[in-house]
Amino acid sequence: MAATLNGYRVLVSGGGVAGPALAWWLAHHGAEVTVVEKARALRESGFAVDFRGPTHLGVLAKMGVLDELREIQTHGNAMCSVDEQGREIFTLPAEFTGGELEVYRRDLSRVFYEHSRGSCRYLFGDEIVELTDAADGVRVSFAGGDTQRYDLVVGADGLHSAVRRLAFGPESRFVRHLGYHIAGWELPNDIGADRTSRQFNQPGRMVSVAADLRVANTAGAMAVFRSGAASVGWHDQDAQKAFVTAALDGMGWHVPRLLAGLADADELYFDAIARVHAPHWTAGRVALLGDAAWGVTLGGMGVGTGVVGAYVLAGELAAARGAHAPALAAYEQRMRRFAGRWQRGAHPGRFLAPATGYGLALRNGMFANRMVRKMMLSSTQSLATDAGLPDYEPAA
Repeated sequence: MAATLNGYRVLVSGGGVAGPALAWWLAHHGAEVTVVEKARALRESGFAVDFRGPTHLGVLAKMGVLDELREIQTHGNAMCSVDEQGREIFTLPAEFTGGELEVYRRDLSRVFYEHSRGSCRYLFGDEIVELTDAADGVRVSFAGGDTQRYDLVVGADGLHSAVRRLAFGPESRFVRHLGYHIAGWELPNDIGADRTSRQFNQPGRMVSVAADLRVANTAGAMAVFRSGAASVGWHDQDAQKAFVTAALDGMGWHVPRLLAGLADADELYFDAIARVHAPHWTAGRVALLGDAAWGVTLGGMGVGTGVVGAYVLAGELAAARGAHAPALAAYEQRMRRFAGRWQRGAHPGRFLAPATGYGLALRNGMFANRMVRKMMLSSTQSLATDAGLPDYEPAA
């Protein structure tokens, strides 16, 4: 099936993970691929992400990147819930929190970029500002002033997708706030944090810290807390820091020291925890992939599903020899079944920071039970597996 897309021009919006994965597969099938990324370079921030089960790992093996990712894996971190005095309540093992393969998002993005850039064109520091879907293709206008025609445009540009907004409608129609926010930052490791992620809870609030294995004497902090839809600007880091600090005010344990580190942090990851509900992922010659289509902030299997989706989308296009209508219909049908199994019930805020004292005690009691932990590990592996995934063509 290789090279069945010769001359087929595809624009992929988003240079994170799913976008470069799709670019690699499309180029493998012969397509001419351009990836446009709003950031001026590959992003350096983000948490560790994981892959689970034979479906995720099988696609990585077909891409020829599995061994390389294993060389840079984090090996996962156990997650230990503690009380205000630091005493253990329960511990989730590394295989539960980190799957079978865990890597930092920035490392995964770099590997996909390095494997695809020789056969694809990357445009950093630019973005799509207008889409016109016509009979002969999609006419695209860029912020930089250029206009081009493509046979297909794919939005792999995240939860706040510009392609989804331009082609399907405003974000408010598709993204539902789940009542929580998340923040992450780095600080000097002067509290003795090790690789185990220790988290402290109060109802509706959770703060965790662990040593950052990438940078000596550095720790990574994360906070999840209940909140309304904040009016904080997405690019106003000072306002975001103030919002997080106010939300965590009065917590004990190491929280005051972690908030002092937040004040001095150069970068802050900040977002609402939300879920995408998009009735359609394709329209004409435009398709959505990854978080733009089925995202959940901090969703446990979102990255792995995005990589599988890239494989399926490119494979269906190759099987249909570029006929977009049947290819996109087949892609959406298969991926809705696969992504929907975990996406509908995913609510990381409720899991990490139960809203009430009763809910917190119930969660703690469940995870203190070894059999419950074993059953949950088994269920996550099952949700990540698609035994009927087509073998479009082994690539590596």
